[in-house]
Amino acid sequence: MTKTGPEKGVHDDGALEAVRGLARVLRILERSSHELSMPHYRVLASVAAGEERASRVAERLELGRPAISSAVEALCARGFMERREVVGDQRAFDLRVTPEGVAVLQRVEHEMTEALRALCARVEGSEQLLKSLATLDGAVDAMFAAKRAAREGAPQ
Repeated sequence: MTKTGPEKGVHDDGALEAVRGLARVLRILERSSHELSMPHYRVLASVAAGEERASRVAERLELGRPAISSAVEALCARGFMERREVVGDQRAFDLRVTPEGVAVLQRVEHEMTEALRALCARVEGSEQLLKSLATLDGAVDAMFAAKRAAREGAPQ
């Protein structure tokens, strides 16, 4: 590929190719299951991981409240999640994944991990690649924590 225009120099460290590759991988993961859209998967997985409040899910996923509300509404309507009022706070509610939600989440995650394993098998050092990709979740959490601390004026 010839380096021209605004892309010149961006290719030097492989970051642009990584961005493009990750965008394509995300699409492969999204298409690996027809049970949940990627936004619904992210919300359901976040609640299953322990985030009980919609506001915390929104913060963790860096999504606006309307997007979270829409996803929660759809997941509740499908029976995958439940809302529970928070005692003492009429505006807040806790979220809980239902047994049906757990089952669909397990199926979707199985399908996604199989798709990712199949793709990574085409790469030399596939086990190391999977381990490296797994570290990104912690890096994202650290980045969001630093942003939150900066907003709140706390030392990072």
